[in-house]
Amino acid sequence: MKTFKNLKYIGLLAIAVSLTACNDEEDFEEFLDEQPQPTVVLPALNAGSVDFSNYVALGASFTAGFTDGGLFIASQENSFPNTLAKQFANAGGGTFTQPLMSDNYGGLALGGSRIQDPRLVFGGAGPIPLEDAIGPVTVGTDLLSPPTGPFNNVGVPGAKSFHMIAPGYGNLANLSAGLANPYAVRLTGATPDASMLELAAAQNPTFFTLSEVGGNDVLGYATTGGDGTNPITPNATFDFALNTIVNALTSNGAKGAIGNLPDITSLSHFTTVPYNPLDPSNPDFGPQIPLLNSIFGALNPIFNAVDPARVIVFSETEASAVVIKDETLADISGIIIAQLNASATFPAFIAQFGLPPAAAPLVANLLGNTYGQTRQAIEEDLVNNIKGDLLVLPSSSVIGTVNTTNVGILMGQGLPQALAGQFSVEGITLPLEDKWVLLPSEQLEIANATATYNASISAIASAKGLALVDLNSILTQATTTGVQFDSYNLDTRLVFGGLVSLDGIHLTARGYALMANSFLDAIDTTYGSNFRASGNVAKADDFGVNYSPQL
Repeated sequence: MKTFKNLKYIGLLAIAVSLTACNDEEDFEEFLDEQPQPTVVLPALNAGSVDFSNYVALGASFTAGFTDGGLFIASQENSFPNTLAKQFANAGGGTFTQPLMSDNYGGLALGGSRIQDPRLVFGGAGPIPLEDAIGPVTVGTDLLSPPTGPFNNVGVPGAKSFHMIAPGYGNLANLSAGLANPYAVRLTGATPDASMLELAAAQNPTFFTLSEVGGNDVLGYATTGGDGTNPITPNATFDFALNTIVNALTSNGAKGAIGNLPDITSLSHFTTVPYNPLDPSNPDFGPQIPLLNSIFGALNPIFNAVDPARVIVFSETEASAVVIKDETLADISGIIIAQLNASATFPAFIAQFGLPPAAAPLVANLLGNTYGQTRQAIEEDLVNNIKGDLLVLPSSSVIGTVNTTNVGILMGQGLPQALAGQFSVEGITLPLEDKWVLLPSEQLEIANATATYNASISAIASAKGLALVDLNSILTQATTTGVQFDSYNLDTRLVFGGLVSLDGIHLTARGYALMANSFLDAIDTTYGSNFRASGNVAKADDFGVNYSPQL
């Protein structure tokens, strides 16, 4: 049996752009026939009850302007706080400083050694590393040469709620122990143990925005497939951090706007790779289907007796679902092993792999330990309100590849290398690990935490009289009908949607502009300003959806 080629960025198609030539004479005649449009006189901008003279933004990656898997000068200049600051400047706002990176490559270095890779770019069929497009680059942003603060933008990619109040989160000495964040290190300067909140509050802001507080508290769990390595922050911990942050920022009477949390599982990081990416027309997969069905045919009677939902069958005419490990299932490894060892036909079954009858107990143990908690991924069923499995975006480069570590383990148990390879194909003969899949139960945990966090955010916004930006509703709309932004309809599709950047999580420049306008709308509603009515909002055409590799 062959192994299968990398199925990278399954479901993505290359973008085709058609250009239509214009007939200059006809266009000119149509222009002459057009009726003159009346001039619209907009009202003068009114700041309402807000003093925008000293605006400070506190938050995580969205606040920083993180996009395409990186932070770089152009993305920072298009961060939603910087876009807000440009509008605030028309209403008495002051200078807005950001900890700009050293280049447009993205990535980070420490003492000349790279610790984070450059950004992603569009490669024609999907996201690719920048260096795959332009060749090797030297990452110029070094933690040993931090910019000089203080900074109005205190946005730190990756920061969780409790990180924002943690002393030492920006101390370089804590980096190797995993207690510091390299982006926070760039902010602290001469006060390495100052928390993000202390850096923001020390500037005595007259107005602030607080965004994504709590976002990474669930995102880390989601991007690791809920495998337990990055747990969801307990509600009590989140509430303590939130209250500490808001109380400190409002202690001098400052007004502000706070965004709630969207359903992160609707982002393209979790919706791009389909549950059924195994195409029978793939020459590396299709011819192997009969043999695969023969292998699982030895297990399916056992699955049927225990739980028919575990039966594994690959279609020869339609796309098939990947095989996953579901740790919520009862482990039936022992039942599989016992049933196979008791089968009189099992020694003949393993003979097709060139194995002698004496190897039957070995293979029974292999199959039992491999498939004791497995099933094929399932599709969402909206009619019956059944959630499907979500495969995280990086799984696209794993599905169909041979897991060499597993090959070594199987060879150590006595299998020949070729056979060990056949039983180590990710998502086909080797169930995908938990880190590649968000199970329905894990999605429910994320949804429950998000709802609880949002209830706390809404309560404190109401108690403190802050503008509340409903980012949750905006993303829900983007996922269903799309969100209209001037002449563009933005949705959450990877590459094509215009809202979410190439990393599948963070926004494009146009997406951040939409976010800035959402804050302006909430500010207008709460504080009596008129940014929207006066035309002091971001324009979609001023912001792109894709950064050139040649920046």
